[in-house]
Amino acid sequence: MTIVKQMSLFGIQELLEMESSRRFDEIFATFDVQPVFQLFSKKTLRGAPRELNYGAMIQSLIIRIVERIPTIKDLIKRLVNDPLFRFDCGFLVSDVVPSEASYSRMIDVISQSDVLDHMQDTLIQTAFIEGFLYDEHLAIDATHFESRDAAKPSEKKEPVPPKKRGRKSKEEREAWLTEQAEIKANQSAYEKEIKDQLDTSLETLWQDAPIEPNWGIKKNSDGKNTFWFGFKGHLAVATKSQYIVGRLMTSANLSDSKAAIPLLKKGKDLFLEHFTTAILDAGYDYEPIHSQLHTYQMRAVIPYNVRNEGEYLGFDEHFRPTCVREHSYCYDSFDEKYRTLKFTKPKECVTCPLRNDSLCQKVFKIKSDTDIRKFTYPARGSELWKQLYKERTAVERVNAYLKQYFQLNNIRHRTGRKAKLHFNLVTFIYNACKLAVDRLNALLQSQTQAA
Repeated sequence: MTIVKQMSLFGIQELLEMESSRRFDEIFATFDVQPVFQLFSKKTLRGAPRELNYGAMIQSLIIRIVERIPTIKDLIKRLVNDPLFRFDCGFLVSDVVPSEASYSRMIDVISQSDVLDHMQDTLIQTAFIEGFLYDEHLAIDATHFESRDAAKPSEKKEPVPPKKRGRKSKEEREAWLTEQAEIKANQSAYEKEIKDQLDTSLETLWQDAPIEPNWGIKKNSDGKNTFWFGFKGHLAVATKSQYIVGRLMTSANLSDSKAAIPLLKKGKDLFLEHFTTAILDAGYDYEPIHSQLHTYQMRAVIPYNVRNEGEYLGFDEHFRPTCVREHSYCYDSFDEKYRTLKFTKPKECVTCPLRNDSLCQKVFKIKSDTDIRKFTYPARGSELWKQLYKERTAVERVNAYLKQYFQLNNIRHRTGRKAKLHFNLVTFIYNACKLAVDRLNALLQSQTQAA
């Protein structure tokens, strides 16, 4: 049987143009890739031209996260075997598919700059201007992810000579005080106490964050300690729209509480007085954090964490006043002018035999400044406090999205600097996808209303 060769109606280029999906255009429309591309621009017009299409390589790195391609090797294989995917990334027919070494060099250059931080700030401000970031509540929490680096064996510690017993002489004490002052002066912003962050600038806090992999520890749901070698990602998330307003990657051994003030300062720097409430778990219950929120005139919704503190006589577990028979007073209102919490008589007073006694007080008014940890607004244990605290699940939900759908756990690079680039890229792409989806939903809604 003879085979009849027929002429094709369309060429391969025409077929590819007709079938190209362009499904990533909405994501790329949310930001400008030029700041990253400028890192690879030629300084002069002399010399050989660039052989690699860096713009397409940058877009392919972003698409790799969206398409959940695990490795750069798999990305290159997809670029070689799938022409439509190659066109979606921005490569031309004449472009050569880059090698793994080319991608590695490009990632190294990007990791040495802070261009993604500026792009992230611009993107989140765009969402705010367009009205998609409308909520005023901010939830802060941390999540852990492992490093690709192997854990280094611990160094053997030399035995410490026993301390001399008794009181130090005057010369020894002066030498010891001088030594302690030098040690404190040489400490970074995160080695000092949390209260020292109040007077530290945002730029210093952002640059001094430790990013080298280290051992971390936390308790699981069974109350047992779990360990990992890697990093922590600290997120500040808008509770309703679920945009990542601020993010910071640190070593795993850094306490969660030491990243709260930098994230609060970041939110204040971007949006001034837009956010009114901060929602955090009990691990962030420190007086400097409450003081920072008080300075920003933000409400603090943080469960009380008892730290070697005795019983607070005359108050219940929610720091509401109690009567002679230890019945709790009811929270009534809050006076913003004088920052005073008002509590009225307990419900049990109706049947109490001491209701007409002079020992019972009908109304209690307590200034919030008496103890900003204990007497917060909304009052602890009130219905408003419980409703606001439920919104903290937004940051946990975003943490799950980043790990399950945006490959936060899939770090393919060594060193903390490149791991930080991966973390920043993942959070940036999440916000870009969120903004693209919000724009499409707004467009569909307007079309439906017009019809």
